[in-house]
Amino acid sequence: MLQLPLNGSGKPARVLCLGAHCDDLEIGCGGTVMQLVAAQPDIEIDWVIFSSNPRREQEARASAADFLAGSARSGIDIRQFRNGYFPYIGTEIKDCFEQLKSTANPDLILTHWREDMHQDHRLIGELTCNTFRNHLVLEYEIPKFDGDLGRPNTFVSISDEIRRKKVELILRHFPSQADKQWFCAETFNGLMRLRGVECNAATGYAEAFHCRKLAIAP
Repeated sequence: MLQLPLNGSGKPARVLCLGAHCDDLEIGCGGTVMQLVAAQPDIEIDWVIFSSNPRREQEARASAADFLAGSARSGIDIRQFRNGYFPYIGTEIKDCFEQLKSTANPDLILTHWREDMHQDHRLIGELTCNTFRNHLVLEYEIPKFDGDLGRPNTFVSISDEIRRKKVELILRHFPSQADKQWFCAETFNGLMRLRGVECNAATGYAEAFHCRKLAIAP
């Protein structure tokens, strides 16, 4: 399992998780986050969601609390930017990134893939790498109607226990999405199984990321 911080400073690892919508982080990297918490209980995690509404915010806060349970410190920040309109309000969202930059210096950032077909996802990915230029950034993937799954190059093997917990928590915490035909255990398990095959994961399951740049200090 990836150990953080990679620089061996001995300080608690700090992770910044960025999601456009209320269930994105859970779907894209929820298993990885839970395994990081289990492996490094002194970890500190900031969890930022950019689009919400009153019902979805309630769901998202409860979900984040469960996914981050056991971490030494966690901060949950849920904004109210208009769903589907991120490219047209990019200045306001960029201001949020500049604020994050001034207060956070994470060892790892988990964010959207910059080539995601969903305009909101794509902008968050672009602004992440535009704002945090000297950080380890892993870009997660979201299955969707657009059929835009790519060829990720970084994989995190997910234990069977964590896989089951991830799927159970997503389905429990986001009943507002239950009427969507893709929002089901088969989708979430299927993607993790496919990525597990691609990286020959011993557990059979994995989450996958795009890593554009990885610098390892001597």
